Amino acid sequence: MPSKTTWRLAALTVAAVSTATGAVVLSSPASADEVRVHDVQGETRTSPLAGQQVTDVPGVVTGVRTYGSKGFWIQDTEGDGDEATSEGVFVFTSSAPQVAVGDKVLVDGTVTEYVPGGANSGNQSLTEITEPTVTVESSDNELPEAELLDAESVPDAYSPEGEGEDGSVNGLPLRPDTYALDRYESLEGMNVRIGTSRVITATDAHYELWVTVKPKERPTERGGSLYNGYSAQNGGRLQIQSLIPAADQAFPKADVGDTLAGRTEGPLDYSQFGGYTLTARSLGAVEKGGLKRESTRPQQRDQLAVATYNVENLDPTDPQSKFDRLAEAVVRNLAAPDVLALEEIQDNNGAKNDGTVAADATLEKFTAAIEAQGGPRYEWRSIDPVDKADGGEPGGNIRQVFLFNPDRVSFTDRPGGTATDAVEVRENGDGKAALSASPGRISPDADAWKNSRKPLAGEFVFRGRTVFVIANHFASKGGDQALHSQFQPPVRGSEEQRHQQAREVNSFVKDLLSVQKNARVITLGDINDFEFSATTRLLEDDRALYSAIKSLPKKARYSYVYQGNSQVLDQILVSPAVRDRGFSYDSVHINAEFAEQNSDHDPQVLRFKP
Repeated sequence: MPSKTTWRLAALTVAAVSTATGAVVLSSPASADEVRVHDVQGETRTSPLAGQQVTDVPGVVTGVRTYGSKGFWIQDTEGDGDEATSEGVFVFTSSAPQVAVGDKVLVDGTVTEYVPGGANSGNQSLTEITEPTVTVESSDNELPEAELLDAESVPDAYSPEGEGEDGSVNGLPLRPDTYALDRYESLEGMNVRIGTSRVITATDAHYELWVTVKPKERPTERGGSLYNGYSAQNGGRLQIQSLIPAADQAFPKADVGDTLAGRTEGPLDYSQFGGYTLTARSLGAVEKGGLKRESTRPQQRDQLAVATYNVENLDPTDPQSKFDRLAEAVVRNLAAPDVLALEEIQDNNGAKNDGTVAADATLEKFTAAIEAQGGPRYEWRSIDPVDKADGGEPGGNIRQVFLFNPDRVSFTDRPGGTATDAVEVRENGDGKAALSASPGRISPDADAWKNSRKPLAGEFVFRGRTVFVIANHFASKGGDQALHSQFQPPVRGSEEQRHQQAREVNSFVKDLLSVQKNARVITLGDINDFEFSATTRLLEDDRALYSAIKSLPKKARYSYVYQGNSQVLDQILVSPAVRDRGFSYDSVHINAEFAEQNSDHDPQVLRFKP
C-alpha cells in the first residue's frame, strides 16, 4: 500500500481567479476526473479549473520548499506536447511538506490562483494546488529533463499588450515562442535550468541574485543590464533563489559582472519580488569578475564640484562602521566635493517616533567621520521638517542637507527659511537673482509635496560667482505595477506626484532665470525617476534645465540596480549657463552593483567652472 500524508490549511489562501481589474472571483466547486498537470495549468495565465477540486493529479516531485511559502513542485513526466501548457505546478502546504525530490505522487486538492502581493498589486497569479492530500507511490524516481533557458529559448520581445480597459494579459493564449513573459509562464512550476550566466544584480540580504540568460541584451560597461526605455525591459533577467539548506551550501555572494558558473537547476516559481524565479535545487558556483568600486577624479582648483548622495536613512543609532564607510566614500571615491547634497538624513534618534525632528547629532557624527578619514571639516545647512510630514521611514523625518567645504566655497545665509515658509526669488538690486531665504524650501505647502520631501534651495559663492543649488528627493515609485505585471503595459501610478514635483521645481528655476538669464543653477538629488521619463522632461521644460547624466555614454547611465535592471534614479540637472560653459559628469559606481553596500544608490558628481 502506498503511504499517504495529508496537509490541511486553516483557511484558503486565495481560491480564486484574478480578473483584469484585480478583483477576486470564486469559482463553483466541481469535480474534474483524470486531470493532469497541463489541464490544471491551461493555455493562459489562469487555470480553467480554478476553484475546482481535483483528484489523483500525477507527478514527480522536483523541488521542496521548507521556508516562506511552504510546499513542493510536481511535474508530469508524460506531458501533452503543447508548449503553451506547463507540466509543472506548485502544491501549497501549511507546514513543512513530507515529500522528497524524486517521489512519485498523486495529489488531491483545490486549484487556486494565488496573487503574490495581493490582487491590488497587479502581479500575475501563480497556479497552485492547495489543501492537498498527497499519496506517495514510489521514491527515488528520475526527474524530468530540465528545460533550458538561454538566449535562443527566451524571445527578445518582452510581453504582449493586454486586452480590455485595464490591459490584462491573463486571458490571452500563451505564445512562448514570441514573448519572454509567455515563455516563462509556459514553464511555471516546471524543472528548468540555466548554464553559465552573468550576474546582473548582486546578492542581497534575502539571499537572492539576478542573472541574464541573454548576455548580449543591453549590457552596461560594467556587466549589468541597462534599462534605458520603457520598452527595454530586458527579458533575459532571471531571479535566482535556493532550495538548498544553508548548512549544506551557503548562498553565494556575488557582485554584478561575476559569473554563476556551471549548471543551476530547479523549479520555476513566480514571486511578488521580481516575478519569475529559478528556485535552485542545484546551484552553480560564483566566479569573480573583478569589479572594482570607482573613484572620481579630484576637481581642478577653478572647478566647483557638486555631488549628490542618498545615504539610506542615516541616523546616530547606526553603527559607527556605517558612518565610517560613507565618510571614506566621500573622501576617497568622491574626492571630497565642494558641495554635497545628502538625501535620507534622519533625525537624532532615527526611527524612534517621539516628535524629534532635529538632525544635528546625525550631521555632527557624519562630518566628524569625514574629517577622521582625511576629508575637510564640512559645514552643513538644512531645515528641520514638520514631524511626520515628509514621508520615509516612520519616525525618521528624513530630509535633504547641504554639506560644503568652507575652505573652497561659502554659503550665503539669509534668515527666514522654515519648514512651512516658501522661499521666493528676488532681484538683488543689480540685476542678479537672489533667494528670499537661504536655505529655504520650495513651495512646501503645495499638494505636490504631501507626505514627501520638500526641495531645499541654497545660495553658494565660489570664486566670486553665485551658484544656486536645489537639493531634491522626489516621491518614491512605491505602488507602481511591476514590469512583470499582469497588466501590460504596467501602470506607473506614482508618476503623477513626481510630475507635480517636477513642475514646481521647474517653475522655481524659471523664476531664477527670469531675473538672471545666466544664473548658475544646479538641481540635484534622488529624483526617483529615469533620465528618459516624463518627470525629467518636465524638469527640463523650456530648456530651463538639462539632465547631465545624459552626457555620459548610454552604457554608463545608471545609479541604481533593481531586479536585474541598471537604471537612473539619481540625477544632477544644470541651467543653460552651466551647460553652455561645459562640465564633466560622473556616476560613481560604488554601491548599487555590489553585495556589500554602504547605500543602495550610487553618488553623482558634476564639475564645472562657474
